[in-house]
Amino acid sequence: MRKLVFTMNVSLDGCADHRVAVADDELHDFSTDFLESVDTILFGRAAYLLLEGYWPVADEDPRATESMLEFARRINAMPKVVFSRTLRNAAWNNTKLVKKDAVETVQRMKREKGGTLSVGGIQLIQTFLNLKMIDEFWLLVQPLVWGEGRRLFDGVDDRLDFKLVDSRTFKSGVVVLHYIPG
Repeated sequence: MRKLVFTMNVSLDGCADHRVAVADDELHDFSTDFLESVDTILFGRAAYLLLEGYWPVADEDPRATESMLEFARRINAMPKVVFSRTLRNAAWNNTKLVKKDAVETVQRMKREKGGTLSVGGIQLIQTFLNLKMIDEFWLLVQPLVWGEGRRLFDGVDDRLDFKLVDSRTFKSGVVVLHYIPG
């Protein structure tokens, strides 16, 4: 059975957003290494559009560091699935657009042979949280208060217990917390 792993940048006040990040080389190196353990990335529409807007063309950004470009090479080459009923197409290479029910599709994918599935996107995550479908959580706690946006655990119906597996602190103050459901 395949694992479903969740990773997200979270501000100290709980706002979950990939734009809320100290996006330095250490974070990009961690993210590239993380993707080495992943077979397929799953996105909701908003997360897909955010990342698809930059990473396919990151090599055109004169400010892009080698760590950013290595992350871009890795994520661009990976199989990706975007769940959306409104998106007309998914132009990012190696991306499959799925307009069917995400829960049913991911439950089926988890039963199939293959490697780890990584999921990103706050709305998709909240659905999977309530159904207890996520096998691992990687929270990258950012040393800032964002003050706006969706909070990671808004809409959770029941208590969720976690067991801390590992933690790491970056020079920037980002704290990586690795949890499994407890």
